[in-house]
Amino acid sequence: MISNIWQLSWAQSNSAFRIGRLHYGGAGDWYVFPLEEPTLLKFIEKNTDIDVDPGFNPVRISSDQFFSYSFLFLTGHGNVSFSEDDAKRLREYLEDGGFLYANDSYGMGTAFPRELKKVFPNRKLVPLPFSYGLYHCVYNFADGPPKIEDWGDDKPAEGYGIFIGKRLVVYYTSEGDPPDGWDPISVHGGTEATHIEALRFGTNLVYWVLTH
Repeated sequence: MISNIWQLSWAQSNSAFRIGRLHYGGAGDWYVFPLEEPTLLKFIEKNTDIDVDPGFNPVRISSDQFFSYSFLFLTGHGNVSFSEDDAKRLREYLEDGGFLYANDSYGMGTAFPRELKKVFPNRKLVPLPFSYGLYHCVYNFADGPPKIEDWGDDKPAEGYGIFIGKRLVVYYTSEGDPPDGWDPISVHGGTEATHIEALRFGTNLVYWVLTH
């Protein structure tokens, strides 16, 4: 049997970069805004040398295709639930070289950290300092993740991580909702400036994962 770590290495080095949209349990709207990844990847294709496959790719943790993605994206507004098998398999994926970007698009701020404890009982999400390389690797974000959506609470956008050794394996954003800015402007009614800011931030995230 081919090992999972080999599959991840192969996915990163021998095929166009894809993002897997994590289809999680718990009845949350994991599928929300399916244009986010394709729009981001088309921007990355235009502005970098990264070879991309700009599709919307739903994937379950239990799927045979799960380990073929080097980058997973989890978002939504409601509950998130991982079974024991899901948690074990996701931990294996992350330990073998995979990466998960989770974004609270409003309403999953309690559920995701709770479920992540099933994956890593002895690890905590920690705030990333603004000096962290992810925020400066392609475009400069001196104040960390951009605040694309304002939920009316005047809180700054926040970015947290879980590390294995020095490698960032989980990145979590809250209060700012950068992926909303990946969507075409017509979806949320934002501005061209916030749209570009969000796409640049997403570019940093992808570049950082591919190079670290």
